[in-house]
Amino acid sequence: MSGVFVSVGSMMPFDRLTRAMDEWAAANPHIPVEIQIGRGDYEPRHARWVRKLPLSDYQARVQACALFVAHCGMGSIISAIEAGKPILMLPRLATQGEHNTDHQLATARHVGTRPGLHVAADSDDLKARASALLADAAHDAAGAPAPISRFADPAFTARIRAFIES
Repeated sequence: MSGVFVSVGSMMPFDRLTRAMDEWAAANPHIPVEIQIGRGDYEPRHARWVRKLPLSDYQARVQACALFVAHCGMGSIISAIEAGKPILMLPRLATQGEHNTDHQLATARHVGTRPGLHVAADSDDLKARASALLADAAHDAAGAPAPISRFADPAFTARIRAFIES
């Protein structure tokens, strides 16, 4: 893909994120954008979209994109880190009916200062940061996080196994 992959997650709709990135896609027609919209009401007009993806397809899109854009969910954050991809996040807000608490604001404060994990304050900031991160990607991989494995180091698990079995 090498463009932008956007995901609202699998639990709840997030039309504010979908609409903002569809507007960004309209302003940047030379960059491929695909949005996983879940159960959202807003259907993109300028970006490719899909409601749901099997996990393997989702992971392949994260791996292939130049920039991953998502809500501030731990699944999205972990997916980005596993793939070594920069992630731009927009926290869901309880006041806008996007979640039942504002825990994603706390997540954003906690992770938003780490390399490769970027947080937008609002829809306009999201669009500006997407452009800036993609421009930076052409020069320095957008400060992507160092990729991690989904599995523990085999030597570590062998030590645990030996301890349990002794």
